[in-house]
Amino acid sequence: MTTADPVLASRPTIDPVRWPDLAASRAKVRRGVESAVARQLFRSAVRRLAVRVEAGDEVLGGGAHDPSAPVMRLVRPEAFYAAVGSKALIGFGESYMAGDWDSPDLAGLLEVFAAQMATLIPAPLQRLRAFYVARHPSTERNTTRNTRSNIARHYDLSNDLFASFLDDTLSYSSALFEAPAQRVASVSGETALVSPPPAAPTWADLRAAQERKIDRILDAARVGDGTRVLEIGSGWGELAIRAAARGATVLTVTLSSEQQELARERVAAAGYSDRVDVELLDYRAVQGEFDAVVSVEMIEAVGHQYWKDYFRTIDRVLAPGGSVAIQAITMPHDRMLVTRNTYTWINKYIFPGGFLPSTEALADVTREHTRLRLAERLSFGRHYAETLRLWDERYLGALDHVHRLGFDEVFDRMWHFYLQYSEAGFRSGYLDVQQLVFRREVTA
Repeated sequence: MTTADPVLASRPTIDPVRWPDLAASRAKVRRGVESAVARQLFRSAVRRLAVRVEAGDEVLGGGAHDPSAPVMRLVRPEAFYAAVGSKALIGFGESYMAGDWDSPDLAGLLEVFAAQMATLIPAPLQRLRAFYVARHPSTERNTTRNTRSNIARHYDLSNDLFASFLDDTLSYSSALFEAPAQRVASVSGETALVSPPPAAPTWADLRAAQERKIDRILDAARVGDGTRVLEIGSGWGELAIRAAARGATVLTVTLSSEQQELARERVAAAGYSDRVDVELLDYRAVQGEFDAVVSVEMIEAVGHQYWKDYFRTIDRVLAPGGSVAIQAITMPHDRMLVTRNTYTWINKYIFPGGFLPSTEALADVTREHTRLRLAERLSFGRHYAETLRLWDERYLGALDHVHRLGFDEVFDRMWHFYLQYSEAGFRSGYLDVQQLVFRREVTA
């Protein structure tokens, strides 16, 4: 399915209470300097891109005469330019939510933009970035006071919502489909592998791929009979259940009360309540000693200011000879440095307080602040693109159920944009996902 399918409302009804910023922008369309500048910059950018932009009778873009180019339809051009002019990339996403523009191949369109992310804005203007991009609100910085509310805003939306598009494992992270790994260059002397794109997986392949992902990270952390495991970020309990099935004892911590409740139910149903403890606890407050520490796509929610605290905590609780295995979404190091203080559409609507690290940053922070050293990593970003594609297809097929849960048409478009935006990032190579293994440095 695509946004051309009738399941998504092209002109959603905007509830001003739920979506105040969208309602405000509809009430007063700006036609001043910001809108004019956005129009000029956008048109200049798309001339260099293999996309076809349709604005009424006008056709723009480097792919204007290419019938295979991804299409962007400006339904209300002036509202689109006003949104982008006033709020840059946040406005780009909000204008999609409001139905100002659409695309029959949203992921394909966004992939083209993502592949050229570093050059979309002219270099002179990029040097002025600090003056025009939004900054993170202090209330979303991941202090011990703020972190729980940041997590709740996403993960406490509704267990039923997540179940509507996830497979039976309820794994909300990249699957690892069957594909041979190849050795690539390292960044810090580690053993580095990459798994090539999988061959068009289907929904029937997803559960096994999620189990493969979990089993690989448990293997990397050397989890077996008698292992004491700390999991940072519980999800809905699947990793803890599979670790317990190996004979391990597990403390898994989360800041989502919804996740805690359902994870406990699933652990009990699997018969492992005596082996798995699911606690509502900030990772910084964990006490004890563990033979293995595992964490799947949780470091993205930590915030770059707290990466050293995250790894110091792991180093503090890791038993001698223990292993650490984390799965992390990463971005290129140069883009990470440029964007680390930027407040994005993803921050505002999906993951408040979140920020993606680079591989180099994780190697550096562990080297500078802990005894941990990056030992192994597997890159499989294209597997995430396929995972997201399958999630989005499932989500679009479940919209009637989602509406019965209380979510509206604007949410439909927001969530679809989030899944397709993410898929485009991984498909273009702008984003990656990696399993990284850290072990203590051996000293004489």
